[in-house]
Amino acid sequence: MNPKIWLSSPHQSGKEMKYINEAFASNWIAPLGPNVDNFEKELANYLSVKGGAAMSSGTAAIHLALIILGIKPGDEVICSSFTFAASANPIVYLGASPVFVDSEPETWNMDPDLLIEAIEDRIRLGKKPKAIIIVHLYGMPAKMKEILEISSKYDIPLIEDAAEAIGSEYNGKKCGSFGAISILSFNGNKIITTSGGGALMSDELNYVETARFLSTQAADKAVHYQHSKIGYNYRLSNILAGIGRGQLEVLDSRVTSRRAVFSKYYSYLSNIDGVSFHLEPDIKFHSNRWLTTIVIDPIQTGGIDREDIRLALEKENIESRPLWKPLHIQPVFLSYTAYTNGVSENLFVNGLCLPSGSNLSEVDLGRIIECIKAKLKK
Repeated sequence: MNPKIWLSSPHQSGKEMKYINEAFASNWIAPLGPNVDNFEKELANYLSVKGGAAMSSGTAAIHLALIILGIKPGDEVICSSFTFAASANPIVYLGASPVFVDSEPETWNMDPDLLIEAIEDRIRLGKKPKAIIIVHLYGMPAKMKEILEISSKYDIPLIEDAAEAIGSEYNGKKCGSFGAISILSFNGNKIITTSGGGALMSDELNYVETARFLSTQAADKAVHYQHSKIGYNYRLSNILAGIGRGQLEVLDSRVTSRRAVFSKYYSYLSNIDGVSFHLEPDIKFHSNRWLTTIVIDPIQTGGIDREDIRLALEKENIESRPLWKPLHIQPVFLSYTAYTNGVSENLFVNGLCLPSGSNLSEVDLGRIIECIKAKLKK
């Protein structure tokens, strides 16, 4: 059998061990420490925001963002539907209700028109949403000009889920710097990784300080253990932060590599009838191309659909994955309100994520392309 090709495997830079060794040499192997402090500063500098708090996951960062913004049981929070469940799960942790909003067809992210419809409808029902969670899908920036204008007009704070989008930009501004609070993920399949981890970022330093306090068990300042609020064990370890520092140093080159992978796929597959790509709408949108995705139209391919291609790749030991199943049709979220237009459901049925790692070799990339072309020729 041919060697396994993964969808998005970790890509070590060689710089990580410097920071890991420093941690061991100084015995900073407990939670927190110099690597955490410096990783937070380096992330803030990269995004041009005032501060950040390194977390155990992006999900933890969303959870704390909602707490900081005062979300309580019974509240409603608008959330992109076309995303991973982790974007919405923390809403339910707090006893609040997600209100899902579907995608527009250009970026595949939250549809601004549907967002307005959802907000105005909830206001009419006496249920004004307390926050909006916007996601940049597969690294493609959302239509932030429109989204920010809506957030401002209705005075609803924006949580920016940039878990898939570090290194992406909208109109020259880094994704992860738009929200009242923004979150990042450094899960093992992300463009840079800390093995597992995330971050909460903001220009509001009081939000950042609150996140640090809550994420370290909300321990009051005292010589003994004293707690006046419920806290969480959500901080990133000093060892993992060292991995993150080494990864962050090569982030821009990783974006360049992933964009090159996208370009190669596009050059060999975009001229095939029934194969379309997730394109940047105009020059304001600069995607990190975390994952290259294609959409298959079986009418134009003579009946070959997304699943046929996925199974053909699987047979060759190549990992691929359907696009996200929209949250509004996930069993666990069926009881919640959704404002839909069919865009995300169509993308889920027909879309496929292709191997996109920055460490993908030319040989492996050629294997993938030839497998897809061979299947479509049949």
